[in-house]
Amino acid sequence: MLVLVSNLGSTSFKYKLFDMSKGEQVLAEGSADRIGQGNSAWKVELAGGTKLNGTCDLADHGAAVELHLKELLKAGVIASMDAVNAIGFKAVHGGPISGAVKVDDKVLDTMAQFSDVAPLHNPPYIAAMKAFAQRLPKVPQVAAFETGFHQTIPLKRQAYAVPHEWTEKLGIRRYGFHGASHRYIATRMKELAPNVMKIVSCHLGGSCSISAIEDGKSAANSFGMTTQTGIPHAARVGDFDACAMMKLLKNGLDIDTIWKKLGKEGGLLGMTGSQDMREVKAKAAAGDARSQLALDVFIEACRHYVGAYLAVLNGADAICFTGGIGQNEAGIRAGIAGNMDYAGIVIDATKNAAAKGNVETRIDAANSRVQVWVLPTNEELIVARQTVAVLQG
Repeated sequence: MLVLVSNLGSTSFKYKLFDMSKGEQVLAEGSADRIGQGNSAWKVELAGGTKLNGTCDLADHGAAVELHLKELLKAGVIASMDAVNAIGFKAVHGGPISGAVKVDDKVLDTMAQFSDVAPLHNPPYIAAMKAFAQRLPKVPQVAAFETGFHQTIPLKRQAYAVPHEWTEKLGIRRYGFHGASHRYIATRMKELAPNVMKIVSCHLGGSCSISAIEDGKSAANSFGMTTQTGIPHAARVGDFDACAMMKLLKNGLDIDTIWKKLGKEGGLLGMTGSQDMREVKAKAAAGDARSQLALDVFIEACRHYVGAYLAVLNGADAICFTGGIGQNEAGIRAGIAGNMDYAGIVIDATKNAAAKGNVETRIDAANSRVQVWVLPTNEELIVARQTVAVLQG
């Protein structure tokens, strides 16, 4: 079974093509940018290492997927344009619809209803799903919502202390996101260390979240109702007092400007002028006070949630770091997991400094009661598996 897993932005398209009948093999992966803007750059990398690339005008995401399928056809990766059995999406917010489901009008309508709380994610996914359906009407689509993994979180950690009708009628509650990544960490840790039952999973990158996982199931997640919340992100604020909005409104800012500042110009970018953690670290090392403060705020926010989830789990068997920052920034890992020997967490400095990139590495010291791992995530594989499960009923 061939499954194309799509990861979308408003003007970008990335994918991996899996042959799920042959050991979950990745046959190809590729991307395209500037969709709808003209002069799009596209590239394809085949399993054997062959790389293809070019530029062209792509009117929409449907045109992008059609282009890539034609390239895969010419390269002999697929036998025909309709050889792909399904397209899977790492969808973000479906409100009451969660888990992995076939895309239909009801799913699209519900995603549209929640576009106001997922403005960067839902609209491009809706547009792309419709475009794919027009270009490839015979190929089923599956939306694997990031909220699905977090449905096991107890209600006492989902509910806000707001009027009950807001929760019941409007769906105002904590949903949790990055479900595919945290599900992969739970699955992979069960393979690597079967005796590990309690995990604090730290997905740290351009978007960040921390999850408490017990016996393979989510018990808590740092995201709330939206992907704005939790730890500071590259350009999103993270946790923020809702009542502070009143102060901003009274100082002349309108709601659209506030939303833009918090959602697109906050986080590391708002504090330092850069949303790249590598640049922030370099500026901090050069003595820039704002960048050092941003690093400290980021690390403290992570420690806040790690500590909270140690309480949720009554201690942890393992802490896992994943994502671009989690996998590559030894100093961030040391800052988060340092000074936690009270909880049995001790990092080996030498192992930590050497761990980076896409290599699974254990970095805890010999006297650590808790395992500490650097684990590359694989969200696309999780979505491919969920897509197959939906198609098989």
